[in-house]
Amino acid sequence: MLEGKCLCGAVRWTLNQVPSSATACSCTACRRYGTLWAYGWEGEDISLHGETSAFVRADALSFNFCPTCGNVSHWWGLRLDEQGKRRVAVNLRLTEPGPIAHVPIRHFDGLDTWSSLPEDGKCVQDMWF
Repeated sequence: MLEGKCLCGAVRWTLNQVPSSATACSCTACRRYGTLWAYGWEGEDISLHGETSAFVRADALSFNFCPTCGNVSHWWGLRLDEQGKRRVAVNLRLTEPGPIAHVPIRHFDGLDTWSSLPEDGKCVQDMWF
């Protein structure tokens, strides 16, 4: 299990297992936030704790952050899927680097093509240091 927390500790998330990959997205929001995302489902493999403020983008995503220190903790989809589940992504930059150092990075072009980019062999530790 992984736990992430904002700088002041007021907002936390848990992820049931180390993810198989982390996503670096080039969309205007993710690029500016500098996030690395791991995905799951709210209440299943991801748990969220603490009060957040939100920036709602269009009608698809709510980017959530700590109102005290400003760290982006997660996004969640504004629509539920067919089973009534909510898609969530947590910002892996809020966890300790050791357990996720060798998690491969998936690059996603969220700016122009809305598609995955070729693998380049980089992992989380390559993006942090």
